Amino acid sequence: MYVVSSRSRSRVGMAVAAACGLAALLAAAPAPALTATSGARTPADDDRSRAGEVITLRTARVGSPGNPPVAVVPFTDAVYQSCADAPEGTSDCQTLGAVAYPYEIGQLEITVGQWVAFLNTVDPDGRDRHDLYEDTESSSAWPKYGQVDFDEDAARGRHYAVGYPQWTSKPYGFANFLEAARLANSLDNGRILSKETTTEGRFTYVTYRVRLSPRTERGMYDLTERDATRTSASGFVVPSQNEWVKAAYYDPSGAGTFSYWKYPTNPGVFGDGAATAPSPTVLDPATGDVTNAATQPLASYHASDLPAPSWCPGQVPSGVCTTANPIGLDPATYADVYQGSLATVGQARTPSPWGTLDQGGNAVEWTDTITPPPGGTDGARVWRRLHGGVSNAPAFQMWPSAVGLQPQDNVFYSHVYPWLGIRIGVIGDPGPRS
Repeated sequence: MYVVSSRSRSRVGMAVAAACGLAALLAAAPAPALTATSGARTPADDDRSRAGEVITLRTARVGSPGNPPVAVVPFTDAVYQSCADAPEGTSDCQTLGAVAYPYEIGQLEITVGQWVAFLNTVDPDGRDRHDLYEDTESSSAWPKYGQVDFDEDAARGRHYAVGYPQWTSKPYGFANFLEAARLANSLDNGRILSKETTTEGRFTYVTYRVRLSPRTERGMYDLTERDATRTSASGFVVPSQNEWVKAAYYDPSGAGTFSYWKYPTNPGVFGDGAATAPSPTVLDPATGDVTNAATQPLASYHASDLPAPSWCPGQVPSGVCTTANPIGLDPATYADVYQGSLATVGQARTPSPWGTLDQGGNAVEWTDTITPPPGGTDGARVWRRLHGGVSNAPAFQMWPSAVGLQPQDNVFYSHVYPWLGIRIGVIGDPGPRS
């Protein structure tokens, strides 16, 4: 039997009534009615950082500082050279994509394996003081989407484990912004063991090996501040909206429209709907590996009139993935709402103009850009922008105009939305420390 424990059941219960609205996570805002530290480093700090696990992070270098922005009207099939060119009467046009400095952004999304290393580093005793884990993430509570298992009786620093081996190289999908910021802080407070720059064709990559730090509340982001922003000009970050958009769409060679692609995989044609969208991935039904990588351009999203890319761990009994869920939805509703699955990172193989992978489709990703709340809501919560499309959503979610937003700590989506991911960026020039 697949169940969710009592500590999450009360919060999960509220999902039943609203689960059918999941696809609207990145929709337009609803009408009125998703290495630097703060303070000086001490020897004791360095000793604590040595206790962490080591992860490898590969970034793509993004140049052309001072590039022009592009203007968009949210969720429309067009871009403009400026908001003055947008249709008359448009009130919500915004410009994005301009970045005045060189920077780096993760070639890939943060994987489940990397996230488990982070959890065991920052929560070695399994107390979860910062609400980094929910039971709905477990493979027993949610057979199709459960990525991370928790064992309260495990040895210190081993309470968290990848649910099934197939999840190790899939994007972590249950993130909120505060979790993304804590990962950035752990990297920022950690020890860079090595840093290597390589060139592959027209792309430049930087590979970091970092021993994670257990210190997560201060670093690049001071999380004692409810609307935390960057505290340093050098270190690991959650990318801003402009950094994310530039890496995904801005083509320094001038291809696209005003040098911006329609998809992070190909220039496309604005105004043609999904006619020039990338092909959707096909996944191995038991592993989630991409089986049609030779078809290019390619992205993990739900194309119209085709099945969403989907898989279920081969260890799960037949039929369980289509029925067992911690939200209590009936099988028909569950099958309709939860279709798409996350694919193994990088296997779609189609690069953005700067060499990143999976910025189109797979998991939608957080940025650290704060945005006003939707009309008709109060300012009690901090809202942040998200981008990237999702394996459960159609092609328009991959457009540059898909400027989604969500509260940074949305408990509801942390429980019921398994496609919220993280991509780490780098600003300045952090390097190995002795």
